[in-house]
Amino acid sequence: MGNQDQILERLRVIKQNYEHVMAQMGDPSVASDQQRYQKLAKQHRDLEPIVQAYQAYQNRAQELAEYKAILSDRQADPELLEMAKEEVGPLETQLEEDFLELQRLLLPKDPMDGKNVILEIRAGTGGEEAALFAGEMFRAYCRFAETNNWKVEVADLSETGLGGLKEATAVIEGKDVYSRLKYESGTHRVQRVPETETQGRVHTSAITVAILPEAEDVEVHIEEKDLRIDRFRSSGAGGQHVNTTDSAVRITHIPTGIVVSCQDEKSQIKNREKAMRVLRSHLYERKLQEQHDKIAADRKTQVGSGDRSEKIRTYNFPQARVTDHRIKFTLYQLDGFMNGQMDEMINACRTFFETQRIQEQFKNN
Repeated sequence: MGNQDQILERLRVIKQNYEHVMAQMGDPSVASDQQRYQKLAKQHRDLEPIVQAYQAYQNRAQELAEYKAILSDRQADPELLEMAKEEVGPLETQLEEDFLELQRLLLPKDPMDGKNVILEIRAGTGGEEAALFAGEMFRAYCRFAETNNWKVEVADLSETGLGGLKEATAVIEGKDVYSRLKYESGTHRVQRVPETETQGRVHTSAITVAILPEAEDVEVHIEEKDLRIDRFRSSGAGGQHVNTTDSAVRITHIPTGIVVSCQDEKSQIKNREKAMRVLRSHLYERKLQEQHDKIAADRKTQVGSGDRSEKIRTYNFPQARVTDHRIKFTLYQLDGFMNGQMDEMINACRTFFETQRIQEQFKNN
C-alpha cells in the first residue's frame, strides 16, 4: 500500500470515528452526563476540520472522475467534451492542494502554533544602513500584523539618529501568530544603494529576526532572587520614547546572563510586566532549544531548524525582489512585501517546511 493509500485509509477511519462521536452526542443518556459529553465535544471539534476537508476532497475527486469519463467517451457531446478539457487541469491541481492540506491536518499539532510571539529585530553588519533596514522590517511586520487583526505591543525600541533601529522588541498577540511567523527567524540580508552612497554602489547589510513563542507562567518558573532589576530614564529620538522619570526597566536573569529591557510605557510597573513577558519567552526558547538539541544529537540531519544564524532571505532593492534561500522561492513584489503584504512568502515557507514534515512522518511510519 502506497503512502497515498495509507493516508486515505486513515481518513476513512477518522470519518467513521467522527460519525460514531456524533451519534453518541445525539444520545439523550450521553447529553445528561456532562463530563462524557464534554469529552465527546472535544473529539468532535478536533475531528471536524479533517472530516470536512476529506469530504471536500472526495467531492472534487468524484467531479474529476466524471469529467475524465466524458473525455474517454467517444460519443460525448462536443460541448461537454470542451468543458471537460477546460475543467480537468484546474481540478487536478486543486486536488493535489487538497491532498496536501489533508496531510497537514493529519500531522501532530505543534503545541506552540496557537501562541503569541515575541518579535525581536536587531541590526547586524552594515552600520547605519542595517539599522535603517531593521526599522523598515519592523514596520513591515507591524503592518502584516494589522492585516491579520493581531495586536502589537512595543516593548523596547533602540533608535538611531537617522531614523533606524539598533534593535526592537514587540509582543504580537492574536490567532495562530506563531504558526504564521515561526519560519521568519534568521538572518535577513538587504542589497541596495544607501542614500549616503555617492557612486551608486550596491551595499550588503544584514539584520537578525527572532520569533519566540510567548511562555506562560506555568511553563517557566523564575525565582525573584535570580533577577537583577535596574531602572533608568527612557531615551530615544524623541516623542513617546523619552520620559523625565526613571520608568524604563532592565532585567538581568543572573543564572543565564539574559538581559531584557522595556521603556515604551510611562509606567515602571507596565514596563516591568512587558520585560518579564520577554524574559519568560527567552527562557522558554532556551528550554525548548535544549530539548531540540538533545533529539537532534541522535539524528544526522535537521529539517527546517530555523536557526537564526542562517542567512535565510535576501532583499534586493535594485531588482525589486525578495528571495528565500531555504525554499528557493523569489517574489518580484518587494514594495508590497515591505508594506506588509507577506502572505505569499509566508505561505510558501509554511508549505515547504510542512511538506518536509509530512514526508518525514510517513517515511518513519
